Amino acid sequence: IELIEIEAGEEFKNLDTCIGIWNAMTDLNADRKSLLITLGGGVITDMGGFVASAYKRGIDFVNIPTTLLSMVDASVGGKTGVDLGVLKNQIGLFANPEMVIVDTNYLQTVTPREINSGLAEIIKYGLTSDASLYQRIKENPQLDITELIHRSIEIKNEVVLEDPKEKYLRKILNFGHTIGHAIESYFLESEHKEKLTHGEAIAIGMVAECYLSTQLFNFPKDELENIKTLIKTIYGSVEISASDFDEILAYLKHDKKNVGGQVNFVLLNG
Repeated sequence: IELIEIEAGEEFKNLDTCIGIWNAMTDLNADRKSLLITLGGGVITDMGGFVASAYKRGIDFVNIPTTLLSMVDASVGGKTGVDLGVLKNQIGLFANPEMVIVDTNYLQTVTPREINSGLAEIIKYGLTSDASLYQRIKENPQLDITELIHRSIEIKNEVVLEDPKEKYLRKILNFGHTIGHAIESYFLESEHKEKLTHGEAIAIGMVAECYLSTQLFNFPKDELENIKTLIKTIYGSVEISASDFDEILAYLKHDKKNVGGQVNFVLLNG
């Protein structure tokens, strides 16, 4: 077993880092029968899967996620990829790991902020696929984490098995991500903003897309207020001023779900 270490952080999820990993693998004489094991959070599992899938036209890989976000979302489902500049996940492949090993003991190594980042994806599963899951989180965000992980992976696997290449049903897993990714990219790029975690940005995106749902599909306004209260309780407030809007809108134009120049959203109905 050989070890390749990379810098942590979304800003290193790019092709330059991939090239460094490929060079290291070449120096180690990795071949088509080699196995790449990714150990880390969502950046590592996303990028590691892409590195393995492209190296020599594809070698096997195993994901060992170490953050809540990567356990419930990034390491399962077969999406791999890297960012292009600050544009999220613009380059990637669909490729499934041979195995995903989820060990919740790793969660003892991450901060409460990182736990909350992963919780945003679990809330997403509740809002899109399992109302009882969302209700349990709303009543008690400190639920047994193992139960939440198990149910989240179960939901994602059910959706992915029906629509592995994201042609229709799997698009629901992007709820909150159209606006959320634009906000995440903007805060990553801006010199005047503190970087947001992925989950914090997605939480804001879910609130914004719930608002659109009330305007376009009669999603209940009282439920919107409940969601806003839950998100604010967990994540606090983030200041986004009117002067930020134009730049955030510019990032929306590069979303992967766009078709024919039209921005596409995943919204909730009434």
